[in-house]
Amino acid sequence: MIYFITGGARSGKSSYAQAEALQLSGSPIYVATANVTNDDEFERRVTRHKNDRDDRWTTIEEPLHVSALPITDKTVVVDCVTLWLTNFFSRFKYNVEESLEAIKKEIDLLYSYPGVFLIVSNEIGMGVHAETEIGRKFTDLQGWANQYIAEKARKVVLMISGIPVVIKA
Repeated sequence: MIYFITGGARSGKSSYAQAEALQLSGSPIYVATANVTNDDEFERRVTRHKNDRDDRWTTIEEPLHVSALPITDKTVVVDCVTLWLTNFFSRFKYNVEESLEAIKKEIDLLYSYPGVFLIVSNEIGMGVHAETEIGRKFTDLQGWANQYIAEKARKVVLMISGIPVVIKA
């Protein structure tokens, strides 16, 4: 079962997903898709996210093949699609079609597994128009991936200013 949580930056997506996961399980799994590099500000964000979770959580870092993890029959937060897509986009040399197919394959596998998968994403297309061609390609990729995941999801929540708005139930 897929729950899809989407929204803008700092809208409360991760906090909401984590709270929902804890309502469903006393020992959820958090899958971090970030590829942390030499970026001090990003590393601080990652540390803040880690500090948001207590010892009930198991954290697994996986930038690409989330479906290969031992997560069947579990309650899992996958955070986040934007970073996950970035990893595919980079791997496939900014090819939108290959990146979209890769994420769809991963989502299809998660969809076929028993368990609850709370998938967090960003609505980057609601923000400032990207100035570069690669930025516009990624915005399109993100939008198509979000549509695909939302279609598969049992529940879709749009976070706005910390308030969950149920789009699909």
